[in-house]
Amino acid sequence: MGFDQYHEPPEELSQKVRTFARMITSLIEEAEAIGWYEQRISVEKDPQARAIMKNAQSEEFKHFGMDLEFLLRQKKDWRAELKEILFTTGDIVKAGERGEKKVD
Repeated sequence: MGFDQYHEPPEELSQKVRTFARMITSLIEEAEAIGWYEQRISVEKDPQARAIMKNAQSEEFKHFGMDLEFLLRQKKDWRAELKEILFTTGDIVKAGERGEKKVD
């Protein structure tokens, strides 16, 4: 059975690359779920249902963060670049440019 996360024959990919692909797919799925919950929460009228959805969205966000951290531990240059962007203040685009220069 094939999976969309592979663009090369899986049997030719190392275990490390296959795990990386799985985690990228997981990150994408978590981001999608966060977005879906955001839409549902915005239109839900029942306070109890909305609270449950917010709780579920929070879980998806936690999973997104864990997936991202796993990937950043695999790619040190990504971590270096994102350190210049995440959890900072000021212009985000300029921070991104600083991060790019740091990696180059």
